[in-house]
Amino acid sequence: MQTLSPTQPMEHLDDWDDFVATRYKEGKDESEFRNYDKLANPGVAEFYRLNHTHQTLDFVLARKKEYLSLTKGPKSIWEAAEYLNTLVDDSDPDTDLSQIEHLMQTSEAIRKDGHPRWFVLTGFIHDLGKVLCLYGEPQWAVVGDTFPVGCAYSNNIVFPEFFAANPDIKVPELQTKYGIYEPNCGLENVHLSWGHDEYIYFATKNYLPESAQYMLRYHSFYPQHKHNAYRHLMSDHDVKMFDWVDKFNRYDLYSKGSAKPDIKALKPYYDDLIAEFFPAKINW
Repeated sequence: MQTLSPTQPMEHLDDWDDFVATRYKEGKDESEFRNYDKLANPGVAEFYRLNHTHQTLDFVLARKKEYLSLTKGPKSIWEAAEYLNTLVDDSDPDTDLSQIEHLMQTSEAIRKDGHPRWFVLTGFIHDLGKVLCLYGEPQWAVVGDTFPVGCAYSNNIVFPEFFAANPDIKVPELQTKYGIYEPNCGLENVHLSWGHDEYIYFATKNYLPESAQYMLRYHSFYPQHKHNAYRHLMSDHDVKMFDWVDKFNRYDLYSKGSAKPDIKALKPYYDDLIAEFFPAKINW
């Protein structure tokens, strides 16, 4: 059972996934989002407080320097999934699913709907960046709604009041609409808060089509794909590619209630699928 601590305020990592899935349930309007936030369990609220307090521009740049050099050693995609599977959470009373089974729920829902093979693979690998937890990163630096740092925070970010404790709030040049960026500069030039999205994107970007790269890099960027809060930083190409992020998001949020996958029966399919796109091992 996970021990709660100042760096691990949620009982289990999936508390965040469950929170956003319910918050953004189809049919809710903007006013309901804020009402739902008030009902968040204390662990989730504390998680957001820590996330919004510590995700500064300097923190993000430091984590990119540390992790995007990909020096954690080579692993195959399946080995990375098995490594993530060691993130066991006995405190979750609502599921007996392993991490791999969670990944397969998403990818099998995508496969069932007849999407291309690269789309299915993207569903399978999209949360592998959560291995950051196993490298010792706190929850608030692994999961959470991502948002740009280096410019003003949108009020559409969950719990925006918690940014009052972020040191960047006191730096005027980081709190204008565009901050350190240029209008419509393109998201590739924008630093988002650090977490599993950026890590899995960077580790796999040389092997997947651009549409998959967008899905991986921005699947937690809810302030944009749910609220359109940062259109002023996006290029026209970003806007076009976010159609794919939106297609993926439905599976990311709403596939958890699916049937428990049979890993043994499905593994040959996934071995073949992974080999189609990836070499035997990649750097992490």
